[in-house]
Amino acid sequence: MFRSGLSGARWIDPEYYHLTLRFAGDVDGATARDFMHALGRIEVPPFDLRLNGLDSFGGKKPRTLFAGLAASEHLQVLQHATERAARAAGLPPEGRNFKPHVTLARLRGTRPSAVATYLQHNGGVVTEPFTVSRFVLYSSRDSVGGGPYVVEAAYDLDDGQGAQRALSPEDTFNLEDEYDHEDAFGVG
Repeated sequence: MFRSGLSGARWIDPEYYHLTLRFAGDVDGATARDFMHALGRIEVPPFDLRLNGLDSFGGKKPRTLFAGLAASEHLQVLQHATERAARAAGLPPEGRNFKPHVTLARLRGTRPSAVATYLQHNGGVVTEPFTVSRFVLYSSRDSVGGGPYVVEAAYDLDDGQGAQRALSPEDTFNLEDEYDHEDAFGVG
């Protein structure tokens, strides 16, 4: 219901909404495989999250409209665990601070006053809590409108069993052969 009323917004398709825990960027197949396996060792129980208002990135030149998330200790634990998994796979440390959000639109040429007005009318949205029971490793290719994202592996949050559900043995087994420098990986 928020996908209108802002000139210059390129709205992300709802099926591509996600919260990025760790962006890996362009990686080779061996690194992607190592990252996938390291993520499978994460042990975090399910937890609740809720959306907590809309905002924008970019200050005086807004470039992104997003939904923020309420502070969550469990989310921080999961994010730190994904960072440790990335480091174990040989990825450099993430240079940006973690600001949990879901991107709703990319903004190009949108007047700051229009963004301010939009946020004044729509920014106070707060949702009921929802349960986070899994996270995924996905790959993406450059495109307009977000995505396309491909889920490479899904990881259930559990009571310490560390259950990993890879999509298929072929997806796991052929990561090194299938991915080149044009693929970007992230965990969300």
